[in-house]
Amino acid sequence: MPRNPKKARRLVVDGHTYTWSVRHSHSRPGGGARDCCESLTVHLTGARGHLRMVFREGPGRLVPDGYWMVSGEVSLSASESLLLHEPGTVRALMEEARARGWRPDGPSGMEIDGWTLFEAALRRRKESAGPLAAPQA
Repeated sequence: MPRNPKKARRLVVDGHTYTWSVRHSHSRPGGGARDCCESLTVHLTGARGHLRMVFREGPGRLVPDGYWMVSGEVSLSASESLLLHEPGTVRALMEEARARGWRPDGPSGMEIDGWTLFEAALRRRKESAGPLAAPQA
């Protein structure tokens, strides 16, 4: 049975359970494709605060507009992108936000420009993938 796309997903990191969700919105009511925005919200279970990483479309910043990009995909170029629906991407973005001072057990919510984390999270994703395994004889 497919999962409900409106229900938050779970991610366990270092023994702590987080919930996360991805949303698409427009900056202006009734806005067209040029107003697209993707947001990733992460919440530590049992804590009051949350982190919302917002990816707004702009010059050189691509978010899905319903045509050629996949839902949840954000990119600074046509060759490298992050898929916000992948747990590994969520973890890389969370780790980078923590390295920059976000505390998941903070008392309130925090919203940041997700593009400030993009390149570092992309590097983390590449590093976590490691070298490709050599074919076995």
